[in-house]
Amino acid sequence: MAETTEKQPTGYDAARTALLFVDPYNDFLAEGGKLWPMVADVATAVGLHDNLRAITAAIRAAGIPIFIVPHHRAEPDDFAGWDHPTPYQLGAARFQVFAKGSWGGEWHPDFAPQPGDIIVKEHWGGSGFANTDLDMLLKQKRISHVILIGLIANTCIETTARFAVELGYHVTLVRDATAAASREVMHAAHDINAPTFAHAVLSTVELLAALPSA
Repeated sequence: MAETTEKQPTGYDAARTALLFVDPYNDFLAEGGKLWPMVADVATAVGLHDNLRAITAAIRAAGIPIFIVPHHRAEPDDFAGWDHPTPYQLGAARFQVFAKGSWGGEWHPDFAPQPGDIIVKEHWGGSGFANTDLDMLLKQKRISHVILIGLIANTCIETTARFAVELGYHVTLVRDATAAASREVMHAAHDINAPTFAHAVLSTVELLAALPSA
């Protein structure tokens, strides 16, 4: 299946493309964040922060809209009375990941929303589309192509990307603008799973070359 994934698209139409930046929180991206130790080795190895900066700068210069796709910010007793929260949700609640009102639940200062960016309603699970307004907002902007960056490769990025494909979007993943708990997981996300659904799996350099000029 790997050979069916488009490796180098000819370009992206700024009028029909959006960047989905998933979970740019301090807890994921900052030293001292609750989840930073989990992804730090891979993030450092791929140059995550520099790649995120390069991509967001190029996207803004090209006039492509940025959609911030945030996870639910934890509050005590979030899942009290729920019939079947997932183990993933319960673990996040236990550690109060991205806790509402906390430093960890604030945007990383390098990737905070800028004027004109669109902040999507918070998602409760892995998908930025499920139970949010993301699909509606993209359709109102006449977006057909989405590029995903952020955290984590095998959870929210992959789940959001799969959901996007099912809704009819052209999906691009950027293999070094995300991270995960291990290199093995990154390999599985990009080289085993992604070719079964994504239209393109690019490096940051490849993506930048395919973006329209400012």
